[in-house]
Amino acid sequence: MKKRLIGFPNGSFFLFGPRGTGKTFWLNEQFPNALSVNLLEADVRRKLMGHPEHLVNIVDANADRDVFIVDEIQKVPDLLDVIHDLIEKRRTLRFIMTGSSARKLKRTPGADLLGGRAVKCLCHPFLAAEMGDDFNLDDAIRLGMIPLVRYPIDHAPEDVLKTYLDLYLQEEVVAEGVVRKLDVFARFLETASFSHGSILSASAVAREAGVKRTTVDAYFDILDEMLISSRLPVFAKRARRELVAHRKFYFFDPGVYRMLRPRGPLDNASEVDGIALEGLVHQQLRAWLDYSGERNALFFWRTRGGLEVDFVIYTPTEFLAIEVKNGTRLKTEEYAGLSAFKSDYPECRTLMLYRGKEQFMENGTLTVPAERFLKGLVPGEPLPDRAWRISADG
Repeated sequence: MKKRLIGFPNGSFFLFGPRGTGKTFWLNEQFPNALSVNLLEADVRRKLMGHPEHLVNIVDANADRDVFIVDEIQKVPDLLDVIHDLIEKRRTLRFIMTGSSARKLKRTPGADLLGGRAVKCLCHPFLAAEMGDDFNLDDAIRLGMIPLVRYPIDHAPEDVLKTYLDLYLQEEVVAEGVVRKLDVFARFLETASFSHGSILSASAVAREAGVKRTTVDAYFDILDEMLISSRLPVFAKRARRELVAHRKFYFFDPGVYRMLRPRGPLDNASEVDGIALEGLVHQQLRAWLDYSGERNALFFWRTRGGLEVDFVIYTPTEFLAIEVKNGTRLKTEEYAGLSAFKSDYPECRTLMLYRGKEQFMENGTLTVPAERFLKGLVPGEPLPDRAWRISADG
């Protein structure tokens, strides 16, 4: 049992997150007396799909319960109208709805996420702080942070990860009717893996995958809506330089990226590890921000001249530029992006994460072992570099 650091509101709420991130397990722990309605069970799903109003009968038959969990709400979007009505008429009831995809909800007429009467929350793979002493950077880069994969039952993590990809990333999207040809989508996923941690060019992916550009655009939207990927915007506030316009692309978990990414004799293992490490930092920062109540606060920065900062955190209380390097030793020129960003934004702090063991200051930039930084990310608490920076300056 690992204590999750996910926060939740007092009233009804949605909890979205990819499969295997532990949504149901965590909710059952937090609300042991709640009644669960699992829409992954075929008979339950069929009954409610044909008669959504049957949910009222379930609620009436459990008058001693005031919390109801509806798992995978996107399977029966029509239930939202019934839940909306129940919340309006019976103020003491609380509904918690989980989902691994927002696609069907967005495309179902009238499925407006309860008109704002339920807050939207997100469930990410593990934070390093949640795993505690079990967290190991090498394992995280290789296997990712999905709870289902990291703590499997009777199977090796590598086998669970491969099955996860086969059953979820490919077959489930077909089962939901969002993709017609599995082989084409599988080829797209493999090609898209080369864009992980890079500025996304849909036209380049389309050429490599042999798929129409419009199809590739639709596929990327599917990945985003099913919470399998996200796209990071460029930080352009008070811009003093000409910046790139396209976003960077990331799969939601480094293990998923590693499993999708084809490898051969010509592949540089260190380069693949470096991209996986950057993806891990991205996943951890997103989770920390979401759980801390700060969404849409993560960016990257890149000039048309090639200067780049991997991540920029910009909130009312935090302004931090972060560069991630896979090496154990650093060269002066590897600080060029951070130095340029600092000259444009002297208000910000700069941080270098790397695979070495020492912590030191380099031209005003705090340099920290990546594993130590990730273990220090605790939702609701300041970024850990603040205290370390005071110590390093002293």
